[in-house]
Amino acid sequence: MHAITSPPTPLPPLPSADGVWEHLRPMPGALADAAIQATDISLVVQQGQIAWIGATSALPATYADLPRFNGGGALLTPGLVDCHTHLVYGGQRSNEFAMRLAGASYEAVAQAGGGIVASVRATREADEDTLFALAAGRLEALLAEGVCAIEIKSGYGLALEHERKQLRVARRLGEAYGVTVRTTFLGAHALPPEYAHRSQDYIDLVCQQMLPTLADEGLVDAVDVFCERIGFSLAQTEQVFQAAKALGLPVKLHAEQLSDMGGAAVAARYGALSCDHIEHLSDEGIAAMKQAGTVAVLLPGAYYTLRDTHLPPIQALRDAGVPMAVSTDHNPGTSPALSLLLMANMACTLFRLTVPEALAGITCHAARALGLQETHGTLGVGRPANFVLWNVADAAELAYWFGHRPVRAVVRQGRIATR
Repeated sequence: MHAITSPPTPLPPLPSADGVWEHLRPMPGALADAAIQATDISLVVQQGQIAWIGATSALPATYADLPRFNGGGALLTPGLVDCHTHLVYGGQRSNEFAMRLAGASYEAVAQAGGGIVASVRATREADEDTLFALAAGRLEALLAEGVCAIEIKSGYGLALEHERKQLRVARRLGEAYGVTVRTTFLGAHALPPEYAHRSQDYIDLVCQQMLPTLADEGLVDAVDVFCERIGFSLAQTEQVFQAAKALGLPVKLHAEQLSDMGGAAVAARYGALSCDHIEHLSDEGIAAMKQAGTVAVLLPGAYYTLRDTHLPPIQALRDAGVPMAVSTDHNPGTSPALSLLLMANMACTLFRLTVPEALAGITCHAARALGLQETHGTLGVGRPANFVLWNVADAAELAYWFGHRPVRAVVRQGRIATR
């Protein structure tokens, strides 16, 4: 891996979005105030926050002298939220794509030295600046499509210094690009080679040293576990959750991707923000998630890449009223996806979500999966200005096109990121 010896060049500051953004068509469900029924609306941004929203014809005179941004009838949505990514890592694993095409299973790839452990090697070999430069290109692709908040997991270091390196890069990305980044500690992602056949010793290290240290350094917003046959057991998952709870950190879970381990029910007992993948989720797991208010995060990119045929229980989740988010699951092995809009399309075509469900899945429900529902995912007075204008005639086009970015303007953290 070629190392970068100097820090990346700082990005120039983005212009302020303060002013009146007028003549916009709100996407259904975009506004926190459901009483606003106008089809031609304006919103006022002041000091990076939304100060007013309403019918353009009702704009208060007090805002008459502010700068004007004419939306020209563009579709208005909240900034998109990518609520499950593994964006920071070294190397890539295109060879495994070829192996799977030749018939190798997920488990067979892992047993051959590929899978997560391959990314661990490459990530450990890369320095922090190299990881930043690699992740920055990926992040830029997502931001160009309207992403205004993103989760970034660790889990490719599997040792304190390397998990710290990943999480530090995630924090730097948020600062450099003016985007909301939520960091998730995924130390319990896989067994590092030096702990082969000693999974309990490794979990003890995660709970007793790695997590407390990284939390104390302010690098952890949430804690995740890969609970699966090739990952960690229910008992080990619960041990990590107990350590997170003791530190006041919320939990998430890679649950029921390859089999029904009962992980979703355990996660729900700890008030998990989300359970992700959930192709093999049981009725009991759904009931527990509903009671706990846990979001089901659908990851169609991994489903597609792995050529899975076991669909998530969409209708059962729908019937139970469990909110469904949609995310890229960007990672080098099973979902090298850099388009959240494409994931919305896949959620519709592969999982049979409706267009409104898919769009809620990349906005309000995705925000809830990160605990950001008060600031992201819908547009309301007092919230940070994170929104996107789209050159489309109908909101369905956001899930209809693939390979097309109809972005007209992106306002991110009160700054004009694209216009």
